[in-house]
Amino acid sequence: MDSDAGKSDTVGSWAKFLATCLIGGVVVAAIGASALASSSSEPYHGPQLPLTIRWRSLKKKKKPVRVYMDGCFDMMHYGHCNALRQARALGDQLVVGVVSDAEIIANKGPPVTPLNERMIMVKAVKWVDEIIPDAPYAITEDFMKKLFDEYNIDYIIHGDDPCVLPDGTDAYALAKKAGRYKQIKRTEGVSSTDIVGRMLLCVRERSVSDSHSHSSLQRQFSHGHGQKFDDGGSGSGTRVSHFLPTSRRIVQFSNGKGPGQDARIVYIDGAFDLFHAGHVEILRVAKELGDFLLVGTHTDQTVSAKRGAHRPIMNLHERSLSVLACRYVDEVIIGAPWEVSRDMITTFNISLVVHGTVAENNDFQKENGNPYDVPISMGIFKILESPLDITTTTIIRRIVSNHEAYQKRNEKKAERERRYYEDKSYVSGD
Repeated sequence: MDSDAGKSDTVGSWAKFLATCLIGGVVVAAIGASALASSSSEPYHGPQLPLTIRWRSLKKKKKPVRVYMDGCFDMMHYGHCNALRQARALGDQLVVGVVSDAEIIANKGPPVTPLNERMIMVKAVKWVDEIIPDAPYAITEDFMKKLFDEYNIDYIIHGDDPCVLPDGTDAYALAKKAGRYKQIKRTEGVSSTDIVGRMLLCVRERSVSDSHSHSSLQRQFSHGHGQKFDDGGSGSGTRVSHFLPTSRRIVQFSNGKGPGQDARIVYIDGAFDLFHAGHVEILRVAKELGDFLLVGTHTDQTVSAKRGAHRPIMNLHERSLSVLACRYVDEVIIGAPWEVSRDMITTFNISLVVHGTVAENNDFQKENGNPYDVPISMGIFKILESPLDITTTTIIRRIVSNHEAYQKRNEKKAERERRYYEDKSYVSGD
């Protein structure tokens, strides 16, 4: 058979094959004609399967929507995490600006956690893609231009609660005017101001009576039966948590997948109260030892029994959501037992149990009833060197040592927001 004739027959067959496989007459005709035309001018080397791939590559790639959200993220909690989750849902990539210490001091008062710790916290949130340190408290024209031009931000996001500058103006007024602003719903029941208030309430209650604090603080902090109070007639009340968890919120925070068949599962437990940078860093180290990190959060009753009636500050479900939002955590046992039993190890197929060197109480190995007796006897227990020397007590001491400044900070914020809501232009939406 003539080689040119054979080549022509092969190309013709290939063109017919494309015609039966591809949808759209015009596209098929164009590809078929292109194949036939190429046969008359170029050597043929058999059917070119990449034709369809080359056709698809002509489609314009969709530009990712980049959204920006900023904040102080002081004493970061599940409310912050939920805001970041909602912001991320409005785009493809979330860029987060963390406000500098100097800006917080100028606009609100002293931060409880310094910038380096706040950066660790924000970076660890599973919905965050990129961080901008030392962000300004207010969106200025220059910074907004930088966001749009250098960071390719499409929209600026903030919650539906007011962010008021000392002069009473809206910190996001320029973004709204530019038409590049989107709003999310604030998570009710918690704020950094509220958490500071809980600790100030703790100090106030303990100073009244140790016996009184045992009954009232356990009831208030652990079970959510809070009360407003007025300290010295200042009118700056605060309330403890009334947070009611739902299965939907837990699912929103969860990864939604379990460990693989041969996954090495690492387990670490604790109170994780006032979830802080020290917690994040030990979780990061723990995750590096396996494929799947399982975290146990102890019950409020267990925490109170081990660390005093005034603990925990955050209740079980608040603490669990904060842990779940951490990118290093795969799953949480909500209300984990104090002792790690053999049955628990078998049920969850745990390969390694770990504990950090920095903790509220590291005398567990000297006491009777060591909670890790079983994993120790099985040879699957390991003490990890904690990267940061920070505990929940560290955070509380920061506030107690300067409680007057934080009390004034809470008062200032409450007064500023009250005036903002009373502003007729805000109410009317002008």
